[in-house]
Amino acid sequence: MREHTDTRARIQEIALKLFTEQGYEATSLRQIAEELGVTKAALYYHFKTKDDIVASLGKDRQAEMERLIKWAQDQPRTLETRREFVQRYAESLYSGNHHAFMRFMERNQTALRDHPKVGRMRDLMKNVHGILCEEHDSAALRLRSSMAILTLHAAWFVLPDEGLSDEDRKKAAIEVALELIEPLPRAA
Repeated sequence: MREHTDTRARIQEIALKLFTEQGYEATSLRQIAEELGVTKAALYYHFKTKDDIVASLGKDRQAEMERLIKWAQDQPRTLETRREFVQRYAESLYSGNHHAFMRFMERNQTALRDHPKVGRMRDLMKNVHGILCEEHDSAALRLRSSMAILTLHAAWFVLPDEGLSDEDRKKAAIEVALELIEPLPRAA
């Protein structure tokens, strides 16, 4: 069973890399199999289509996001909960291949626009943004809350080759995200 899990994870990793580098539409199952050094039949044992690969990648990220959202919904709606949520979301995003999946989605928006797993991911992102602000909050506060989450994602794109370690990139992103969710000082 372990070998099955390892092979499946390796297929996901290679497919994600190729989909991001070449584009989802331009990558074939044959190319994925060749990159892995296996036959197409061996690849088909795990995934019949490229959509199946995307669905499996989305399922992993969605499960993690659903877990985080559930945790936040079970907490009091306080600034401390929002701070903890930002920390937990960053840990989730910076572990495993989650940042690579987000990069893949960003680079293949047109090809994936109608994919059901991508639609579900958009719905989950709306829930994530809703955790950091209330419906009645000002437009500026809602925007700041959304920018906090986007900051965690953007660090991969804005700071790609700065000589930063992933940990340094994550720390910088968390610092900015936490500043963005702080209440604005009242004007005098």
